[in-house]
Amino acid sequence: TKNFMSVTTHLSQLTMMKVIGLMSGSSLDGLDIAYAHFQTTNDAISFDLIKAETVEFSEQWQRRLKNLPKVDALSFVKTHTYFGHLMGTMVNNFIKKHQIEVDFIAAHGHTIFHYPDNRMTIQIGDGAAMAAITGLPVINNFRTHDIAINGEGTPLAPIADKYLFPGYDFYLNIGGIANISCNINGRFVAFDIGAANQVFNPLAHLLNLPYDNNGDIAKSGTVNKILLEQINTMDYFSQNYPKSLDNSWLQQNILPQYLVTEDTIANRLRTAVEQLAQQTALAIQQIIKTENLPIKNEPFTIFATGGGAFNHFLIKRTETVCNQYFPTKIIVAKPEIVEYKEALLMGLMGVLRVHNKVNVMRSVTGAKVDTIGGAIWQGTKKMI
Repeated sequence: TKNFMSVTTHLSQLTMMKVIGLMSGSSLDGLDIAYAHFQTTNDAISFDLIKAETVEFSEQWQRRLKNLPKVDALSFVKTHTYFGHLMGTMVNNFIKKHQIEVDFIAAHGHTIFHYPDNRMTIQIGDGAAMAAITGLPVINNFRTHDIAINGEGTPLAPIADKYLFPGYDFYLNIGGIANISCNINGRFVAFDIGAANQVFNPLAHLLNLPYDNNGDIAKSGTVNKILLEQINTMDYFSQNYPKSLDNSWLQQNILPQYLVTEDTIANRLRTAVEQLAQQTALAIQQIIKTENLPIKNEPFTIFATGGGAFNHFLIKRTETVCNQYFPTKIIVAKPEIVEYKEALLMGLMGVLRVHNKVNVMRSVTGAKVDTIGGAIWQGTKKMI
């Protein structure tokens, strides 16, 4: 207990923290590693993203993570443990490669199950294993406290929007799942919109491509109106927020419809882009109506991040559809922020956890109260 207290006390006294944030997303492309310096001054937090890269998963690990929801309990626990060791090894290689000093690691892990209605979520990647491998303090399990008090446990991104990217009306994060958030006089609301790269990438894989570069294939296609209506009429899209989506639910209910539809891949990609663009516009419209937001003379600004923000056709089409309802301008973040925002978010959540400040907001998740999420693992290196 004495050592544990010395670690947390030491970290909380730092005004500048050197942090590695880790994110493993549903696209299974690899582990995003972001090394940033966070400067804390009163209630403000600034950052400097120093180094970032994505370390690809082997084909074996991609298969293992994809199939994990179907395995027995022993295989599940083994994978949870081994994945923690794998992430620890990846971090060690990253530290050695860039010759950097690190105060602690903040890790999201890889989401396997997310069922907030049952007060359950699991992001695998054993924090103790990471701490053992790296010798550094590790903070993980950011979602579970919020879930335990009837929250959705997601989206987490609005806390980064609040501290690191202020000044926009809406924030659109396009990863495997797309989510939207909005700052209403300091109170954030946010929710998952629908499937993004979890549909785009598997369709591109049918052409032996990792993804649809710039959305060029989708741009060449035509909307399949029957398929579009089938997806849009699913119950989730008519529900009020707060709400969230589970990866496995998307893979079982949304993706198969795109895969089995008899049409060209270009047409199916075009339909998926249109579906997300329409739902993004409807999501913003719902927020405006529910929160009684005034329509401004100037366009609403939307700050776009996540890998899907590189899909130029998706961004253009989303802006066009939104402008059918209200004046809108989408601002795509700098490439390094687009790519590593979620890993950077993990670093920020770790900083807030160390300072004992709220890092999961009830206005976003629907929980009973704001929470300070994250379990802290000791590490073995001596803290000065």
